[in-house]
Parts: sequence; C-alpha cells; structure tokens
Amino acid sequence: MDTHMEALTGMLTVLGILAVLVLPALIGIAHDRRIDRQLREAEDASAEDRSRRSQKSQKSSSRSTVPSTATWYADGRRSKKLVSS
Repeated sequence: MDTHMEALTGMLTVLGILAVLVLPALIGIAHDRRIDRQLREAEDASAEDRSRRSQKSQKSSSRSTVPSTATWYADGRRSKKLVSS
C-alpha cells in the first residue's frame, strides 16, 4: 500500500510541476490571440471607415481631371532647374 501512495505522490508532483511550467505559456498564447483579434477588428473597422469616407467624398463626375497649364509650366521649370544645377 505504501508503494501506491508513493507512486500517487510522485505522479501528482510531476503533474504539478508540469502545470507550473506550462501555465505561463498557455496564458501567453491566449493573450497573443486576444491582441491579434483586437488588431484585426481595429483594422477591419479602419478599412470600413476609409471606404465610407471615400464613397462620401467621391465626385459626381467620372471624368478625369487634367492639370492646368500653370501646373504644367511650373513642373517643367522645376525639372529644368534640377537638371541645370
């Protein structure tokens, strides 16, 4: 009977040590998963807000815009200055 008690005590000791070693890892995994889920939800909400804003700010005209002559002239002058200096 004494050997059965020693075996039970040994087994419970090993299981206790195993639990002490494994528990922090399991808590860390759960914590990482929770943070990943929160980041995913925040990213989805952010993308949804951006798509809503772009739909609201979209112009009614589907025609592409052409830069004005002044913009074209200024861009040309800037590029020439960079080349000549």
